[in-house]
Amino acid sequence: MRTGVADLPLHYGKTPRWLFKRMVELSKGVVDALVYEYGEEELLRRLANPFWFQAFGCLIGFDWHSSGLTTTTCGALKLAISPEKHGIVVAGGKGKISRKAPEEIEKKGELLSLSNNKIEILKYSSRMSAKVDECCVQDFYSLYSHSFIFTEKGEWCTVQQGMKGNYARRYHWLSDNLKSFVEEPHSGICADKFEGRVLNLTAKESEETRKISLDLVRDNPLKLRKYASGQTLLTDFRELNLSLPERHEIMRIDISERGWEFLKKAYELQPQSYEELVSLKGIGAKTLRALALLSDLLYGAEPSWKDPARYSFAHGGKDGIPFPVDKQVYDSTIEILRDAVESAKIGEMEKYHALKRLADFVGT
Repeated sequence: MRTGVADLPLHYGKTPRWLFKRMVELSKGVVDALVYEYGEEELLRRLANPFWFQAFGCLIGFDWHSSGLTTTTCGALKLAISPEKHGIVVAGGKGKISRKAPEEIEKKGELLSLSNNKIEILKYSSRMSAKVDECCVQDFYSLYSHSFIFTEKGEWCTVQQGMKGNYARRYHWLSDNLKSFVEEPHSGICADKFEGRVLNLTAKESEETRKISLDLVRDNPLKLRKYASGQTLLTDFRELNLSLPERHEIMRIDISERGWEFLKKAYELQPQSYEELVSLKGIGAKTLRALALLSDLLYGAEPSWKDPARYSFAHGGKDGIPFPVDKQVYDSTIEILRDAVESAKIGEMEKYHALKRLADFVGT
């Protein structure tokens, strides 16, 4: 299974009320069947798979390649899933609703009888999955939708979306086997479009950058002001006896006065890991980028500038580009959705239209 990112074209407009009502009902039927057959954890794994999620969105009736598929599908799932019945909660959503995720996690977590410790872990996971995609994967897609789905056992997945110009990009997270929030947190990435340069501080290749960034903060970042304001002179390197990077372009490193205040507070707190540094209030994308560039400028620890999104569409290409179709994953996705629809307690016409949409999607 691959989870990660999907790029989608921006479409305008709203879902008709009659359609959204049916999307909720069909989602409920599919969720009922999936949870009964495979369990709540498997539903999370499926939602965290961008291919399965895309097929599911098409199944319940939305445009097959529209960015609105993400927010509408998550909205339908939020109404379709019952914490009492399914043991699953969908928190957050689009726009202002996304900011209510911590409050909803707390309220619904208590409903599922989760301990205070588990609730705090879930709130932290929701916040960090959003902050990492905003600040550590600097592809400049601004998050505007954040849905956090969790179970009564404390497992979770995140489906969130950012916007840049006329394109939206969807990010998937899954708690299962997640070893770190700041190193390769997406177990796989799927996308429709590459960005030219992306500062990816979550890449394995950025490990040294993360380490040195943390050291710079722990060793009083105020010493770095002469390097981080305006253009650095060659004479500044003489006393340090450091080698310059091979690149020719001059990267402007600039931190605001407010940024320096937050760095000073971070120094006083002495974070024990890069993840803890990222989690601190006030440490955002600009500060992390400045620390990364200083790590490169002063110590030659070059971060990854590769877009973490895989250039892909659906399950791969029949010609092997960008990678061969994974027949097992492809067939599994279709069969599970087909079986779920067949098992769902919905009307025959709804089943017919859902299966037809699924067949059309497979045809694409």
